[in-house]
Amino acid sequence: MATAEAAKPSPLPPYPEMILAAIDGLGDKNGSNKSAISRYIEGKYGELPPAHPSLLTAHLSRMKESGELIFLKNNYFRADAPDAPPKRGRGRPPKVRDPNAPPPPPKAPSTGSPRPRGRPPKPKDPLDAAVAQATAGMPKARGRPPKKAKTEAAAPAPAPAPAAPAGDGSAPVKRGRGRPPKVRPAAPSETAAA
Repeated sequence: MATAEAAKPSPLPPYPEMILAAIDGLGDKNGSNKSAISRYIEGKYGELPPAHPSLLTAHLSRMKESGELIFLKNNYFRADAPDAPPKRGRGRPPKVRDPNAPPPPPKAPSTGSPRPRGRPPKPKDPLDAAVAQATAGMPKARGRPPKKAKTEAAAPAPAPAPAAPAGDGSAPVKRGRGRPPKVRPAAPSETAAA
């Protein structure tokens, strides 16, 4: 008995035929969405397999990829339908040209090369170019370069002024770098105690 049921052909037509019949039967000029196609198939064929939603989704995507259906704004159209929208490529569509407008004037051929892209380079310093050419054969020293020594003839350093109290209105004394040393209170001398 089980073999007789298995040998019996399925009363349902293939899914692509049911989908195309549903799109034709619905006859919407804006196309048919997946839920409308599913409701039409359920209403017409009644007894469907339990995996109907996933089968319908798989067949719709396969037919869309093969070009049998066009998918636009969440609706499906037959590819051979006369009211199907034209297939668009990706990106922005080209501007529509006015047929009555005069043609644009031809561009004059430029004599020089077109301006390169990006920011123009800074003007080159002739001294830097001469130094680079002179030191081209020498190996570069490793590490941080040493500080340049100050020359005595260039600018003699002024002697530090003695510390002046801040309240006299004179310019404040420049402090050294880092934390100042701790000031120790004067130790009482033995002579002052006697």
